[in-house]
Amino acid sequence: MSSIDRRKFIKTTLAGGVAATLINPFTSYATTPVIPQSLMPSTVGLTTGDHRADLAFRALQPFAKQVKRAIGNKRIIIKPNNVLIDVQLASSHADTLEGILEFLKSIGKLQNVIIAESAANGPTLEGFSNFGYTRLSEKYKVQLVDLDQQPSEKIYVFDEKDFRPHPVRMSRLLLDPDSYIISAARMKTHDRIIATLSLKNIVMGAPVKDVGFGWGSKQKPGTKNDKPIVHGSGFRAINYNLYALSRQLHTHLALIDGFEGMEGNGPNSGTPVNHRICIAGIDWLAVDRVGVELMGIDFSKVGYLNFCADAGLGVADLAKIEVIGERISDHIKTYQLSKNIDAQLVWREKVM
Repeated sequence: MSSIDRRKFIKTTLAGGVAATLINPFTSYATTPVIPQSLMPSTVGLTTGDHRADLAFRALQPFAKQVKRAIGNKRIIIKPNNVLIDVQLASSHADTLEGILEFLKSIGKLQNVIIAESAANGPTLEGFSNFGYTRLSEKYKVQLVDLDQQPSEKIYVFDEKDFRPHPVRMSRLLLDPDSYIISAARMKTHDRIIATLSLKNIVMGAPVKDVGFGWGSKQKPGTKNDKPIVHGSGFRAINYNLYALSRQLHTHLALIDGFEGMEGNGPNSGTPVNHRICIAGIDWLAVDRVGVELMGIDFSKVGYLNFCADAGLGVADLAKIEVIGERISDHIKTYQLSKNIDAQLVWREKVM
């Protein structure tokens, strides 16, 4: 077989129907149509300061009219990033969620809001309690939801070990077209995809696990977790799966909390970065692109975001992104990447 580059790989696999295997033919959920970049929103709010809630609220303000109109009568899902239920640095802070809730209150959209997650390493609601989300539920009258206890749909993803589609149970709430999804991500490096931002938060929060699944002594015998299936047994596959699933699983409003980022061996075991920023926007790819830049990361290294940019799923050209508030150049911090960075970059190599 002749070698092919990644652009041709995306084009030929889509044309050949490989991407179609990612979707259950019996599901009613349609993929998101590709919108030309010239028609996509390309504005990102960037704030800095000393209070997380205030940073989130101010970063969202420029989008108030658009968000209010887009929500309409839809259910609002705030999706935190709780990869661990007992490590705050790895998980979304309650103050950030409070800033989002205050924003929704300010536009009169606080009546049908839930905070929903499928935590990676244990009971989701235990994590909610550990991180102070219960206070938010009581104050704002919002519901806390464990996606592992909600209905799911089967979707197929690619795996490197056998080049075959593999089924994954995905949250029906996150797939539902009647859900307006807000990604409340944290700015972190990652040991498989360089950086984890707003898209990754939604896609990897959607696979569910059995109730009772946990790590180590917390795991109930016979339970399983579908999240690792999306990793696809390799660096190439996880980047491709994130790209392919982004058409069904993406955020309508993206917010990344960079008040205290994580560098090094993220997303679980990294060290804190005192960054004190927050970014938000309705074009999730533009938001993630700005996030990568603020972390001092070469965008060309982030596979799944390059795939999404190649497919026109949003704006990734900084020259076409208007940043409101702070200037990017004033707030760039160079994050230390994971120790296995060289291995992660295998996705850029030609396939023989």
